[in-house]
Amino acid sequence: MEVLALIISIIALIIAISAYFKVGGRADLRKQTEALTSVGETIVKATDSLRDKTADILDRMEGAIRGAEDEKGAPKTGAKRRAPTRKQAPRAEKRE
Repeated sequence: MEVLALIISIIALIIAISAYFKVGGRADLRKQTEALTSVGETIVKATDSLRDKTADILDRMEGAIRGAEDEKGAPKTGAKRRAPTRKQAPRAEKRE
């Protein structure tokens, strides 16, 4: 019985190998690998482009929010606004 199972498995292995070579074998795998590599490179270029554009947009937004600074590094007049502060009422002193 074991001999029959061995013979069937060897026949199945031969059929699988012949089917692999008939479909294209290693040459087909190389073509697929090259195609996937080119797609990967395209994705990397697109990602780098989007990263650069996002960085530019964020720089513009930062400049708009913070306001332009002069050469000394101080913000232009009116760029920073402070919230109004409350004046505290004087405390009453304790009388003894």
